[in-house]
Amino acid sequence: MVISTLADGIVRTIEGARDTVNETLFEPVIRLGVTGLARSGKTVFITSLVANLLDRGRMPQLLAASEGRITAAYLQPQPDDTVPRFDYETHLGALTAREPHWPDSTRAISELRVSLQVQPNGLLGGLQGPRTVHLDIVDYPGEWLLDLALLDKSYDEWSSEVLKRIENRKEAQAYRELIGEIDASAKLEEPQAQALAASFTNYLHEARSAGYYDCTPGRFILPGDLAGSPVITFAPIPHAHGAPRRSLGREMARRYEAYKARVVKPFFRDHFSRIDRQVVLVDALGAIHNGPRSVEDLRAAMSDILSAFRPGTNAFLSKLLLGKRVERILFAASKADHLHHTQHPELTAIMEALTREARDKAKFAGAKTNSMSLAALRATTEETIEHDGASLNCVRGTLLDNGKQAAFYPGQLPKDPSHLLGPARNGAEAWLDQDYQIMRFAPAPLTLKVGSGPPHIRLDKAAQFLIGDKL
Repeated sequence: MVISTLADGIVRTIEGARDTVNETLFEPVIRLGVTGLARSGKTVFITSLVANLLDRGRMPQLLAASEGRITAAYLQPQPDDTVPRFDYETHLGALTAREPHWPDSTRAISELRVSLQVQPNGLLGGLQGPRTVHLDIVDYPGEWLLDLALLDKSYDEWSSEVLKRIENRKEAQAYRELIGEIDASAKLEEPQAQALAASFTNYLHEARSAGYYDCTPGRFILPGDLAGSPVITFAPIPHAHGAPRRSLGREMARRYEAYKARVVKPFFRDHFSRIDRQVVLVDALGAIHNGPRSVEDLRAAMSDILSAFRPGTNAFLSKLLLGKRVERILFAASKADHLHHTQHPELTAIMEALTREARDKAKFAGAKTNSMSLAALRATTEETIEHDGASLNCVRGTLLDNGKQAAFYPGQLPKDPSHLLGPARNGAEAWLDQDYQIMRFAPAPLTLKVGSGPPHIRLDKAAQFLIGDKL
């Protein structure tokens, strides 16, 4: 077992070195990871990004596009034959249909390669022909990313943290009642283990719907082909430490370790550790709407997400000897089109405050980070209406629930983010001086001009930060 593990590691090191040399000397490859927690808009982000790279009329802040140095862009077969292809054509069809609708959300890992022919700039640019830069976009659920934090925790540590976290959550009441009746040292009975896992999974789904972000293990929510297998048939229970062999507590701990070894580690090794650029999408408006507890939970989740990255720089020798590092990380508040543009600076400031701890750690390690508010697909228009003698800056769109047009004012975000983060850290139950609302808008019908991708807000600025230096 040890020998095979060492051999596997040596083979991967050789393959990594070969890929590094090929990418450095011939055709550069940028591996862009796209993730985010529930309802953050990952699928729409990737679809709109690819469409706007293929037709760059709406990408003025991507300098290589505005300077005319991207001479061609096209889709190619992805390099990883065992990873499902991101279904770009189907998702774009959903957004551009006569009656457009949002595409299905991310439920597993997928990948897409966009190849760009770029004319070099600088003194020698006119003497060189175009070169090819490959952009490999890797889409994966944010819940899987949070699982990486489990690698440093034992079953007892994880159980204690989870049980403490859920002791006052109404979504976990049924599970708390169930574990109040169990004995961790009793003999394992498989129906009891399955009942515990099912009840805990139900809690995770309800917590996710309620706006909580600490919903791990992620495969409990998105099991894929693992559904029903022992590797996801465990749950946190009290007093499992020291339980005898063949007991419920010992088996729960064994399955937890199997989950880390056979699910979490392969994801890190085969996919996550190869990413060198990363965007983390955040539905900050949804968290604000759900209240202070949701905002604080989101802040903690952002810190956990950053702890999973290996930030740093990807110089040639460091890639060859140490493996890839995440060079650039963008934390993006999605759905900026739900606000009038006059409030976008406040949303960006809140995003910066939410990720301050995470960004400081990344900067210390040498990575570049950025925070911004964006909308990968603009679904609203802006207007100002008069209400009770005051002018309100609103957005207008088609409501997802009933298909009717409506103008919407969500409330005024504070200019000082501490007015939100302070009450959230202090455990406030509700906002004292403001009620922040959110509406769910359907995508607007699109009539795209030749050479232009879907309308967006700052997607070109995000692309410039993430890949502009490589173009």
